[in-house]
Amino acid sequence: MQIVSWLQLYLRESDGAPIQELSDLDPALKQSTQFHDWKTSKREVRLDEVVDRCWIKSCTAGYITEVHMHADGTLDEYTLFDRLHTNGVWDLVEGVLQLTIHKGENTYQMSIVGNRNPAIHSAIEYKNGQVHSYLKLAAISQ
Repeated sequence: MQIVSWLQLYLRESDGAPIQELSDLDPALKQSTQFHDWKTSKREVRLDEVVDRCWIKSCTAGYITEVHMHADGTLDEYTLFDRLHTNGVWDLVEGVLQLTIHKGENTYQMSIVGNRNPAIHSAIEYKNGQVHSYLKLAAISQ
């Protein structure tokens, strides 16, 4: 599972910059006041927000899905309007929600970081191990 890159997410959210590859990031940015301030706006995702809940997932290209998280660690994803189905697994690791979704020959992985306010969370998505998209996600009440 891809581990969240706080720096990738920080640069995307603070500068609106295109997502940078991990190898291009300057680790010294982690020492900046701006990075620290941004990180305090984040929070851990809680288990009660995940188990048996549905989340809406959207990417910068406008692709919108609903993701149903099951108590056994599996998930079902459906496109919002035409109901195409994919599946995968989830895990909550130190407050970061890790998803792996399989679509045909492709594997998508993301590490979802909680946002304090509003509770619209974010992630960098990888397709087959390569940076793919910036995501916004939110749990919905059922």
